[in-house]
Amino acid sequence: MSPSLPRTLSHQEILRYSRHLLIPEVGLRGQERLKRATMLLVGTGGLGSPIAMYLAAAGVGRIGLVDHDKVERSNLQRQIIHSSTSVGERKVESARRRLLEINPHVTVDVYDEPFTADNALQIAEPYDILIDATDNFPTRYLLNDVAVLSKKPMVYGSIYQFEGQASVFWAEKGPCYRCIFPDSPPPELLPDCSERGVFGVLPGTLGTIQATEALKLVLGIGDPLIGKLLLYDALAMSVETIRLRKNPHCRICSEHAELDSLSDYGAFCGSPGHQDPGLQLPQEYLITPPALAEKLAAKAPLHLIDVREPHELEISHIPGAEGIPLSELAAHPPSLDRDEPIVLLSRAGARSARAVEILLGAGFTRVRHLAGGMNAWAAEIDPDLPIY
Repeated sequence: MSPSLPRTLSHQEILRYSRHLLIPEVGLRGQERLKRATMLLVGTGGLGSPIAMYLAAAGVGRIGLVDHDKVERSNLQRQIIHSSTSVGERKVESARRRLLEINPHVTVDVYDEPFTADNALQIAEPYDILIDATDNFPTRYLLNDVAVLSKKPMVYGSIYQFEGQASVFWAEKGPCYRCIFPDSPPPELLPDCSERGVFGVLPGTLGTIQATEALKLVLGIGDPLIGKLLLYDALAMSVETIRLRKNPHCRICSEHAELDSLSDYGAFCGSPGHQDPGLQLPQEYLITPPALAEKLAAKAPLHLIDVREPHELEISHIPGAEGIPLSELAAHPPSLDRDEPIVLLSRAGARSARAVEILLGAGFTRVRHLAGGMNAWAAEIDPDLPIY
């Protein structure tokens, strides 16, 4: 930048970003680009936490946060933008407060509402870069479609247990998300969001990679993950990158695209219309914790089956319950007495609801599941058991 051109950074900002200014690839010109940059972050949870904090610290001028949830204590193991004092608070408000503590020179917009086909384009319109920090497929497909229709890049990230993925999907320069994954899988084929485990530090690694890619796009430096999918395995501490190609028959970004407008793609994992699978079953297939406690006290004939994984049974259990993981139940329905009443147990009721459907499909009729699962049992019947 010529010394004659006016600077847009204050003396305070120049000091704050001095370590950026010392890098030739960033410098004063690059830092001013970051100040003018606008980014929309969909999700302020595990991935959204490090992404948002590093973007704010880097000086991205305007950051939009979309989330329609509140902070829960179980979030704190990985969602580091929130704190114990934020429990019960709206996530976007908790996140905004933290970002402004990190850097008061940035603007933070919040959207405490579901991200849907009705409002997605309007929310995304003021922002140049869209960042996927969601935890569900319907919102990811919707965000991809917004990016394609508005000709903007989508910085993608996804995590599960010890593994993660990252890419930059930009239909103007490479494939979009639908090029690689054409359609959203049906909800019944996926674990319930609350039942998924994730290694607490994993979103920090993947989120920082996403923040890096977003900053590179603004600065125009390096080799972005356009047309590439980065695969990270924390247990093996391995990183692989595979090449991706544009799908000439993609439903939304090819020459003969059939999608030219938005629609919502299912309802699960915090997406609009999501319901606990247990709530969708008729009441006759539910049993409340007090009702189950009464039957157990009366020694009524019941076969309790806990469909959680074996390591979860070490956290809490009801004496006498037989452990049969849901995956085993689905693959090979066991030889059970069809005349004996069966009550299925899980952590919060999602997996046991699916187990009811499996057994009903196998011809069982006397099956119910514990409403709210073992967490409800701990809250209502046995306070000596932990809630997790």
